[in-house]
Amino acid sequence: MYTHDAVFDFLSKHSSIIITTHDPADPDGLGSEKVLYQIVKSMGKNVRIINANPVPESYSFMDTSCVIESWKELDAPVCGKAGLIILDTSDEYNLGEARYIIPNIREVFVIDHHEPNQFCTFNGWIDNTASSVCEMAVELTQAAGVTLNAECARAAYTGIVYDTGFFAYPKTTERTFRAALSLVQAGVEPFEVYSRLNEHDSIATLLLKKKALSTLQLRDNDRIAIQTLRLSDMDAIGGRFEDTHDFINIPMRSQGIEISIFLKENSEGYVKCSLRSKGKVNVSRLAQTMGGGGHVTAAGFKTEMSLDEALNIIFEKASEALEEK
Repeated sequence: MYTHDAVFDFLSKHSSIIITTHDPADPDGLGSEKVLYQIVKSMGKNVRIINANPVPESYSFMDTSCVIESWKELDAPVCGKAGLIILDTSDEYNLGEARYIIPNIREVFVIDHHEPNQFCTFNGWIDNTASSVCEMAVELTQAAGVTLNAECARAAYTGIVYDTGFFAYPKTTERTFRAALSLVQAGVEPFEVYSRLNEHDSIATLLLKKKALSTLQLRDNDRIAIQTLRLSDMDAIGGRFEDTHDFINIPMRSQGIEISIFLKENSEGYVKCSLRSKGKVNVSRLAQTMGGGGHVTAAGFKTEMSLDEALNIIFEKASEALEEK
């Protein structure tokens, strides 16, 4: 089932709903959570948003009503009679500790816009033509006849512009603009959202960006750009893992670079790799070979390999993919 009708069929079967997204959460995951929360509330059902960790500080403006809970801070076990909706990923291992909800609920439903994950066993609405799950969620509100409140509308708009690079990425379509227009008509101020996402970085973020750029390598006739951040860099500067989300895009502004690779170490003991492409190479396929996934031009994976080992493997795969084109 790949239409929003499947979502309403799922909701009709459950009196209680739990909503979650990948860890760490980003604006598309958070924004779509807020929208689904209001839809389920409007149906008179019990609903909770439970993520692995608290809302990242840089996105706290998306949840001023503080309805998003953290798995680590729960006072009581999750009720076993609920249905679970997973947003913006079809891989339960991307949920962090929130995946421990799954054995305690009745049924799981996925709403996602990434390339289909061949290992996903959950039913859901997966539309890889959508620019974002927030775009899909706005369409759900329209189908349900729900008018978003100001906070949820802003959160949805934030998710859309985050996942489209402010309407610049390949999946931006007329459909995207229709969803965004409906949110602006609901009172969202685009400049306010832009400012929140692009003009509120900490000094630590600026210093982390400087450090990442100092590691920049250009390989394969300057077609592949590589940046790294080690845990020691994070600790020395005092930055946060989520502060680095846009570093991957910096090399893509340069003519001739086809693939950008960014690897960073995490305090939890794994390495996260982000991949970007200008379209010549499907980086989602590269990420899938490493247990990850994503879109044709934006993907990623995480691994317990060392940073250097992961870098050597993914560079070789990227280089081979370029040679095949």
